[in-house]
Amino acid sequence: MQQKADHRIPVLIVGGSLVGLSMSLFLGRLGVRHMVVERHSGTSIHPRGRGNNVRTMELFRVAGIAPDIKAAASPLADNHGILQTPTLVGDAGEWLFKQIDPGGGLARLSPTGWCLCSQNDLEPVLLANARALGGDLRYSHQMESFEQDAEGVTVTVKDRATEERYTVRADYLIAADGPRSPVRHRLGIGQSGPGDLFANVSVTFRSKLLADVVGERHFICCYLTDPEADGALLPIDNQERWVFHAPWHPERGETLEEFTEERLRRHIRRAVGVPDLDVEITGTASWRAAERVADQYVSGRVFLAGDSAHEMSPTGAFGCNTGIQDAHNLAWKLAAVLDGWAGEGLLESYGTERRPVALETSARASARSVEHSHPGFAPAPGVGGGRRGGILNVVLGYRYPQGAVAGADPEQPVVPEELRLDGQPGSRAPHLWLRRDGERVSTIDLYERSMVLLTDAPDDAGWYAAARRIAERDGVRLDAYRIGPGADADLTYDTESAAGPVDWTRLHGTTADGAVLVRPDGFVAWRSPGAAPDPEAELRKALAEILHKG
Repeated sequence: MQQKADHRIPVLIVGGSLVGLSMSLFLGRLGVRHMVVERHSGTSIHPRGRGNNVRTMELFRVAGIAPDIKAAASPLADNHGILQTPTLVGDAGEWLFKQIDPGGGLARLSPTGWCLCSQNDLEPVLLANARALGGDLRYSHQMESFEQDAEGVTVTVKDRATEERYTVRADYLIAADGPRSPVRHRLGIGQSGPGDLFANVSVTFRSKLLADVVGERHFICCYLTDPEADGALLPIDNQERWVFHAPWHPERGETLEEFTEERLRRHIRRAVGVPDLDVEITGTASWRAAERVADQYVSGRVFLAGDSAHEMSPTGAFGCNTGIQDAHNLAWKLAAVLDGWAGEGLLESYGTERRPVALETSARASARSVEHSHPGFAPAPGVGGGRRGGILNVVLGYRYPQGAVAGADPEQPVVPEELRLDGQPGSRAPHLWLRRDGERVSTIDLYERSMVLLTDAPDDAGWYAAARRIAERDGVRLDAYRIGPGADADLTYDTESAAGPVDWTRLHGTTADGAVLVRPDGFVAWRSPGAAPDPEAELRKALAEILHKG
């Protein structure tokens, strides 16, 4: 049944902040027409959500915008670590950690690294690139209502500038509309978790003298622990622009009106330890940290992403990174279904995969806040406890034991105790530097628009030829690469980058007669440790299971 509407679009995204813009970018890269409606008049103006982790930067690298992000982030390129100290006067205090990647070991695992880029600097980069890809992004436009049926979703949108209303008919609706998500509420989807953790008032201010007090301690964040004036100090440009997060205790009856500019100036001066510090307040914003995860991510043709799906303590910047990775996971699946090379059942795997990751990550974020004694956070019993482990386990090592994978162990933990990127189905595929037509590329760079089969060269086991036939006959987006040292290889080893002997099969947990199938999001979908009597049949069977096509 055809529904009447003013606009028809495959995907409508409600919410044009960090996650909605990332979704627009990823869909645009995959050629999916879409519209974004955002009730605010423009991108974020308040510095927050600055820690883009290595996995997020891998996604932005493949999307071609990592150089733009690094340029926007250049003022903080030399900032590292978190300092905890009573005041900034003198040498008291300790580094909770001084370097994100001490020793440079991350280079073995990824072609990129962390990037400190505040949301107000990152969003304009995402917006410009999303629009360049043809995205229809509409600020000051607000969703008022929606109805879904078996064939699509009809949405009523109001242009807040003109008060005019129009309808949009979309095949799918993505709710990236924040922690108070109207879409989630209208769907009746509940949330699980401890709930509110703590609250802060965030203050942007100018101070020309503070840089001299900070000196050479170029931190990402400094926790100031004076019992009468604790808080978190963050640099914006290391010169005269700063952010301070002051604890707010609404549970004690404290109101926002009590946070006058004079009170905030006194608080910052005492926290820093300089009574006459110049403090020019330029803006304030209140926020609450919480640990909640939606009970489901998918409801018919509607999907939750980012803060509408999960809320996390800000320590470690897990929330924004998890949201961006939600968008990436969902984007390739929508593209595959809309393009016809995957069945609609693939979309159910979005929640199956991403919700367990959010549960594990949100618990880790709360634990990180406890470890760091985040100002204003007095955790209730049981909040932030349990297994902690390394940060890279959460950032790079999370897995999809169930979902759009074949051959994964459904009992394996979502976040393993030890970081193992060894080609197991459900894990992020290993990074290896290679050469393609003389150009240096990472294996991570191969994964975006199609399924990818990696096999040995020469193709004695028949996997390469089987993949080529399936791509031609079945219409599946499937690229195949032969890796090896010889002239018949599509990808050869980059010996200049290698610290020792290179063997892609060992790195991916297979043999010279085997093959590895990687999804467009860079996660291993399936692998064969060796040859098969009928490689085409084996590969077709795996693809049918993964893509719900059959």
